[in-house]
Amino acid sequence: MMITKTTGLKRFYYATRYSIKGIKAAYVSEPAFRYEIWAAVVLLPGAFWLAESGLQLGLLISSLLLVLIFELLNTAIEAVVDRTGTEFNTLAGFAKDLGSAAVFFALMITLLLWGGVAWDNLLVAA
Repeated sequence: MMITKTTGLKRFYYATRYSIKGIKAAYVSEPAFRYEIWAAVVLLPGAFWLAESGLQLGLLISSLLLVLIFELLNTAIEAVVDRTGTEFNTLAGFAKDLGSAAVFFALMITLLLWGGVAWDNLLVAA
């Protein structure tokens, strides 16, 4: 049995709709994602103020997006694990902990990038 998938602009349209649906679902159901969205909204104007080049601006904004990406992946892992059952399972806990660790490292990357750009542009330049 062959499955025919849509292609071209139609595929792009549907993929975009599914992505927006996923972002909305994460925002509604996941408090950590909401916090990170609002942190990004607050920090985004700061990126334009702090950055002195296009590269710095790209890095600052990309680091904010990276946190959101990893939070979405962590939420997906948690949803799949929770789907399989509510009883305690060592591997399920392990998967959830690894997803959380990935978010933690994304946050550390963000702190390092923002700190490094601030160091270069505010302290070294002074």
